[in-house]
Amino acid sequence: MDTYLLDWANLLLRWTHVIVAIAWIGSSFYFVFLDNSLTPPVDPKLKEQGVGGELWAVHGGGFYNPQKYLVAPKTLPEHLHWFYWESYSTWLSGFALFTVMYLFNAGTFLVDRNVHDWSPSVAVAAALGFLVLFWVFYDLICRWVGERKGEVGGDAIVGGLVLVYVIAASWAACQLFAGRAAFLMVGAMLATAMSANVFFWIIPGQRKVIAQMKAGRPVDAIHGQRAKQRSVHNTYFTLPVLVAMLSNHYGWLYQGPHNWAVLVLLMLAGALIRHSFVVRHKALVQDKRVPWEFAVGGTVLLLGLAVWLAPAPPKPVAAGAPPVTLAQVQAVVAQRCVLCHNAQVQQKNVALHTPELLQQHAQAVYQQAVVLKLMPMNNATQITDDERALIKRWFEGTAAK
Repeated sequence: MDTYLLDWANLLLRWTHVIVAIAWIGSSFYFVFLDNSLTPPVDPKLKEQGVGGELWAVHGGGFYNPQKYLVAPKTLPEHLHWFYWESYSTWLSGFALFTVMYLFNAGTFLVDRNVHDWSPSVAVAAALGFLVLFWVFYDLICRWVGERKGEVGGDAIVGGLVLVYVIAASWAACQLFAGRAAFLMVGAMLATAMSANVFFWIIPGQRKVIAQMKAGRPVDAIHGQRAKQRSVHNTYFTLPVLVAMLSNHYGWLYQGPHNWAVLVLLMLAGALIRHSFVVRHKALVQDKRVPWEFAVGGTVLLLGLAVWLAPAPPKPVAAGAPPVTLAQVQAVVAQRCVLCHNAQVQQKNVALHTPELLQQHAQAVYQQAVVLKLMPMNNATQITDDERALIKRWFEGTAAK
């Protein structure tokens, strides 16, 4: 596909993906908050109708009174709103973006021959396998361990087994794929399970409840219990997925030798912070102490990562050392960057094969090669830290003035 058209597809799909993801995550967060903030109804009429909890809220100049029935209302309303296209649209747009960005360009984005030397076609098959295998494993855990004697439970065991699998998958992904792709792959793996929860369990369970009501049969509570369990799992996956997706903009996260551990700790911090919000809602309703220690734990993890990943202090420049010249930087760029940024091949419409072009794109080179360390892609040309430092001294001492 033409590079320019590919960039447009990337932009529009990414924009769509962010919009629908906001809608899905927003509704997910709201309903988890709602479930944890409901109080038993005081009105006897509501109790008689089967309402198990209600909430009074004010927003946008109006008052709202959402109510939740223990299993289902005695009669179905004429208009029933469903929440599922937010999930499906998020996964479909995300997978389309993954296809355009990574699967169509597997040799560039999925494969890093310094990590694992294999063909792009095999890497594509393995990437798709990551998405499918996690869902199969996770679903089996939820059904075999999380459901016992027709009841939903065992959440601590389920959480522990899923955590072990995520750690193993993070390690495996970082041993097989380019670091940037590995981080995104693990996030996509969790996101696939989230959407599959909606598609295979939550929505079908709700349809079965409605069918039982219309047929005049007793409503089986297990469908609501399963849907609630999977919905809660989804809310814990959300922040780990988001940080894994955002990580591809920060090369210093995934380029280190222990990048799998960085990814696991980032996602764990996100899960802890999300848990702090979940239990906070319950604590406030029950007039109990808010357990801030989970948020503190997640924050401490992030601070620890910041310290761990902090770059080594730059080597001191000898007193009286001459400033870095454009010719010195041009020599580095010619060896490390011009392969993809020249008169014939201009990735991202950037060419660097002449001193004038290098000077024109100096800020972009500094941002991508020094600050973010995103370029060269997967460090395919093996630029060194000393060479990045040389570009830094040149830009800060000469080009930026």
